[in-house]
Amino acid sequence: MNKLIVFLTLVIFQICLTFLSKELLDTDYIVVNSLSEKLSVEQIKEFIDFREKWQWLGYIVLPLLLLIKISILSATLDIGCFFFNKEIKYKKLFNIVVKAEFIFLLVVVFKTIWFYFFQTDYNLEDLQYFYPLSALNIIGYEGLQPWFIYPFQVLNLFELAYWVILAYLIGKEINDTKSTKGLQIVASSYGVSLLIWVVGVMFFTLNMS
Repeated sequence: MNKLIVFLTLVIFQICLTFLSKELLDTDYIVVNSLSEKLSVEQIKEFIDFREKWQWLGYIVLPLLLLIKISILSATLDIGCFFFNKEIKYKKLFNIVVKAEFIFLLVVVFKTIWFYFFQTDYNLEDLQYFYPLSALNIIGYEGLQPWFIYPFQVLNLFELAYWVILAYLIGKEINDTKSTKGLQIVASSYGVSLLIWVVGVMFFTLNMS
């Protein structure tokens, strides 16, 4: 029951922050303003009607996607534990991943604060490509090949903190917080999976561009 409460708390925070960010940054207006350059007035009206009709679906899909992500990552870490002859129950790994996921809530907070208080003049591309404390923000997305954007977004301090939290909690679970065993498990399982995912996204983007 405690694990369920932690997961539901994560989901509630995720939904609330997403909704708050959408309202504060007026993303609907930004999207419509971007479409006005490509679509007719009638097409934009149809898009708005469709969006208003089905926007509630996004708040249902969000928890489902989060559950799928956490389940896959927990299974991946389980494989990593197996390779290092460390046994952690899947439920505990699931709880570890849920706790670590809270770090990514700060991404929404930082992004909202940045565009609401600092970069108040922004467009749809700015919102899409901005990732706080990432390598992409250092080099900028202008002039960068589309298939390079995602890898530079993944290189960020929040991802680093995510690794550290996972490694610490796993090390704590196996009673080994002094060595790098937890980090080795994370790197050999989640790290490899993340690398494969990034390469896959790059390949897909390259073929679509």
